[in-house]
Amino acid sequence: MDLKEIQNLIRFVAKSGASEVKLEMDDIKITIKTGSDDDKIATTMVQQIPGIATVQHQAQPVAQVETAAPVAPAASAKDEDSKYITIKSPIIGTFYRKSAPDKPAFVEVGKSISEGDVLCVIEAMKLFNEIESEVSGTIVKVLVDDSSPVEFDQPLFLVDPS
Repeated sequence: MDLKEIQNLIRFVAKSGASEVKLEMDDIKITIKTGSDDDKIATTMVQQIPGIATVQHQAQPVAQVETAAPVAPAASAKDEDSKYITIKSPIIGTFYRKSAPDKPAFVEVGKSISEGDVLCVIEAMKLFNEIESEVSGTIVKVLVDDSSPVEFDQPLFLVDPS
């Protein structure tokens, strides 16, 4: 199961209203839990099951995503940003603007991007996932600092589509 399939599964479970879904395959075990609208907690746990039968299974920590009601920014800032497209994080992990410390950033403010361009890398569970643009336009603002933890659906970039 690849990352896109896991992301689609998370979206499907969130939309379906199910409170918990467990999926076990040969080498992977996924548990997705969603709370009620009151507590607004969604938990996703992905475990790799060891291939050697003699290895004892150890409990893995559960990553929790808490979504809180966003604080309303000033009306002028909201109006300004409303004309831009927000690119959000598809996964939980650590946000990196560069592929390596000695390499240049994938994108800078003012750079034109097109659909399919790599914008950043998010490291999750020792895997570096390239995040590609789904829109064309110009990067207006980078909303996350390099090497910062990000949550699912957290805004990463503002893009001017014109």
